[in-house]
Amino acid sequence: MLINRRTIRIEWGDCDPAGIVFYPQYFKWFDAAAAALVAAAGFPRADLVGKQGIVIPMVETRCRFLIPSRFDDELTLETTVTRFGRSSFDLQHRVLKDEVLAVECSETRVWSKLDHTGPERLKSQPIPEAVIRALSQDGQ
Repeated sequence: MLINRRTIRIEWGDCDPAGIVFYPQYFKWFDAAAAALVAAAGFPRADLVGKQGIVIPMVETRCRFLIPSRFDDELTLETTVTRFGRSSFDLQHRVLKDEVLAVECSETRVWSKLDHTGPERLKSQPIPEAVIRALSQDGQ
C-alpha cells in the first residue's frame, strides 16, 4: 500500500500545561495526513471537494498514546490504507519518535458526496477503482 510520511516539529503551541503534546493536536495532524495520502495518490482535496463535491469524513477512530512528545521533538507520521470497503476505508497512522512508536491510530473514513438537497448532508459513494488502485500501489 502507498505510505505517506510527514515530519512534524513540535511547536510550543502544540503542548498542554504539562509540556506534552495536547492530544487533539494529533487528530489535526491525522486529518492533514489523510488528505496528504489521498493527494499523494493523485487526488488533492481541493479538486475532490471543489470539482467533484467529494469529502472523506472520519466516522470512527481509535488511538493509543505510548510515549509522550514534547516541545521541539521531531516526529515522523506514517499513514497508509489498511482496508477498502464499498464506500469506506480504514487508515493507520503511526507516529514515530526517534524511530520508536509513540502513537498509533486507526480510523475509518467514508467516500461521500455533498448532497445539496438538505443542509450539510452527505451521501456515501462507492470508492472509484482509480482511487483504490492509486492508494494500493507500493512505495513511498
